[in-house]
Amino acid sequence: MDVSLAHFLQQVLSNPALTVTTLLTLGVIFVNGWTDAPNAIATCVTTRCMRVRSAVIMAAIFNFLGVFIMTQLNASVASTISNMVDFGGDTNAALIALCAALFSIVVYSVGASLLGMPTSESHSLIAGLSGAAIAIQGGIGGINMGEWVSGAAIAIQGGIGGINMGEWVKVLYGLVASLLFGFAVGWLVCKAVTLICAGMDRRRTNGFFTYAQIVGAAAMSFMHGAQDGQKFIGVLFLGMAFCNGQPSVTGVMIPVWLMILCSTIMGVGTSVGGERIIKSVGQDMVKLEKYQGFSADLSSALCLLVMTVLGIPVSTTHTKTSAIMGVGAVRRLSAINFGVVRDMMLTWVFTFPGCGLISFVMAKLFMVVF
Repeated sequence: MDVSLAHFLQQVLSNPALTVTTLLTLGVIFVNGWTDAPNAIATCVTTRCMRVRSAVIMAAIFNFLGVFIMTQLNASVASTISNMVDFGGDTNAALIALCAALFSIVVYSVGASLLGMPTSESHSLIAGLSGAAIAIQGGIGGINMGEWVSGAAIAIQGGIGGINMGEWVKVLYGLVASLLFGFAVGWLVCKAVTLICAGMDRRRTNGFFTYAQIVGAAAMSFMHGAQDGQKFIGVLFLGMAFCNGQPSVTGVMIPVWLMILCSTIMGVGTSVGGERIIKSVGQDMVKLEKYQGFSADLSSALCLLVMTVLGIPVSTTHTKTSAIMGVGAVRRLSAINFGVVRDMMLTWVFTFPGCGLISFVMAKLFMVVF
């Protein structure tokens, strides 16, 4: 498959299906930058270590580096997303399912962000594919609960052979680990920092943690790009393959221009709509001091690094907010605003039926239109 930029642009201009797929994927990446990337710099901004604009520029740069470097060293997350389903040989039907799923993510994420609540595009992707599968299959027979839940592949394949149990297990691990691992590591890192700095002068440590938190925010931005950037690069790569009549991207290297494109769109999304999410995550849930912000950034970046190396797709939102809760729990449980935590958990719970329903409706509409 030719993955050069020139060939891609030629295909976009001549193939309406690829045009729609590209616009939807870039829309999802933009929304991801709008709603997810601000989590990486939220604590750094709210503790006044950096100004919003400077933090956004830094986040855009390190998001790109995360996508580029980690994809070169370890593209297992992109591989998991690209290979978690077998779409069979009907690439036209595959495009319908993919477009419907992507559209549902954009609609749901924009609605949630208007309420100032972080969303999980990882969960949205799962729900969107499942809703599209039910629409195409005409019932829940398109989803095999015993294996990977991405039912769109089953619907297109006409059976349960389109599922890979190993990839579904990875996603299950990620859903649980992003909560438990993030909280535990956040608590441990913050506790260790507290004990180490217990006898030190507060003014000197504040000066140190001002710069240390900038480094931590850069590391978090890097790992956000490594995780979420790879997820949606994998999705766009699949769309390119489908439009070329190929059911998979196995053995094809991800081009550098695609990494640059995705990271740029993500950075623009962060600059447009990030401030409200920054306030919700960095201020409303836990009142953070500089050493706590550093602990939250470092622990969430470490968690994302481990998961990325293992090829486990996880929610960066889950990981960061869980780490913040763990950091807050070091001081006292009452330091956590559980009302905000409850609202975010409800948003995550509603993602599956919400995105699934939108995807179902859009898949039905797309089947008529296309």
